[in-house]
Amino acid sequence: MVQKLRWGIIGCAQIATGSVMPAIMNSDSGVITAVASRGLEKSSAVAAEFGIEKAYGSYEELLADKEIDAVYVPLPNHLHREWVIRAAEAGKHVLCEKPISLNSAEAAEMVKACNDAGVHLAEAYMYRHHPRIAELQDIIASGEIGELRSIRGTFTYNDATDTSNIRFKSAWGGGSLYDVGCYPLSAARLLFGTEPEAVSVHAKFSPEHDNVDMMASGLVEFPNGLSLIFDCGMWAYNRQLLEILGTEGRIEVPMPFNARDEDAEFFVYTGDEVRRVDATGANPYIRQVDDFATAVFTGKRLIAPEDPVLSMRLVETCLASAKQRQRISML
Repeated sequence: MVQKLRWGIIGCAQIATGSVMPAIMNSDSGVITAVASRGLEKSSAVAAEFGIEKAYGSYEELLADKEIDAVYVPLPNHLHREWVIRAAEAGKHVLCEKPISLNSAEAAEMVKACNDAGVHLAEAYMYRHHPRIAELQDIIASGEIGELRSIRGTFTYNDATDTSNIRFKSAWGGGSLYDVGCYPLSAARLLFGTEPEAVSVHAKFSPEHDNVDMMASGLVEFPNGLSLIFDCGMWAYNRQLLEILGTEGRIEVPMPFNARDEDAEFFVYTGDEVRRVDATGANPYIRQVDDFATAVFTGKRLIAPEDPVLSMRLVETCLASAKQRQRISML
């Protein structure tokens, strides 16, 4: 790809410096033009580390830079709405870290602002860009495991001792559903290819952690009897798994949301046979950057423009179900 998308990074969060910025630098499609923080000292240090020409001491300065085509927003969840809309108004395409907002109403505002400005908006679910996802979809479509019946998804880790972590601030969009539960929720919508009808979620809300949900388990009902059974947590043993169950077999996907080159395999069980599939390896962050650039340059999208709104509608309904201790219909 000869044409390069010129990126600005709004914030110096670890996900930016550890994953997304290296991905842009190693991509075929992008170059980092500038980085901004709330103080020039931090952004200058990051710019020096990555060899970036420009560092800004405010997000506003970066958005005013005419040499930036797109911005990546890794800010805390409660700031996503403001800075995505301001970026759109400045004519920048936007890759926003997940979850894209605190609720579906905010997400709808963000999508509308980007549509009105004629810029591309994407929610940074990097796992969707790993080639293994397309390979899973091909096997499902082939009928090898029969008709789909259910999906089981898990994503847990234990970081409970770090009580200053922004993931434990309720007003900032903290909690396990926002942080990691959104992954199996997103995967089920993607693999089923349809939207849910109802949810029932039970959660552990911790006073020690600003009453965010530190663990949640739930049932998501999809049309035609399909279901997602999931659990997520920030105060539980580290694990990830996705199991896709059909009438004639099942697929077991280890590390479904953090796969790289070296751990992209999955297993297909049919009858008494177990088939290991060594899926195509890739860095999903690089693939995400290149797919984003393709959408900007050609208009070819992998995900529908309204997907972030539907995604947040499911997350917010799961959280409401957990708080109200009841099943909630989404019809």
